[in-house]
Amino acid sequence: MTTQCKQIFYNTHEYQQMVALRFDVLRKPLNLIFGEEDLQKDEHDFLIAAFDENKIIGCCILKQLDNQIFKLRQMAVHEKYQQSGVGRQLIQFAENFSKQKNIFSIEMNARKNAVGFYKKLGYQIIGDEFWEVNISHFKMFKLLSN
Repeated sequence: MTTQCKQIFYNTHEYQQMVALRFDVLRKPLNLIFGEEDLQKDEHDFLIAAFDENKIIGCCILKQLDNQIFKLRQMAVHEKYQQSGVGRQLIQFAENFSKQKNIFSIEMNARKNAVGFYKKLGYQIIGDEFWEVNISHFKMFKLLSN
């Protein structure tokens, strides 16, 4: 398998594939749907996707919080590709992309079941467990090296 990560753009065919993947992995198991407001938030963010040939197999979004911090959100990897390194590739791409934009820290609200994955990649928990979309989360943070 040859995985390629790249930036994609809002309201394109690739973006529609990304929304479908996010729904299948993140929303459907929680019986949640995307509202129009949810998707409009994506328009001004940086959209990143991992591809196997022309098929999106993973994705994440970087939202600029200020001139020093990106928030990673909506990280999803197709079930078939989980545990294959795609998530790690996405995070590495997102971190390199951030540095190119002169952003040197990333934060996120990580689902409790994903905390171990992010810890392996150098992210640290900040604060206490909290609930979001009816499941347990932790705020995580990483300073990126130059």
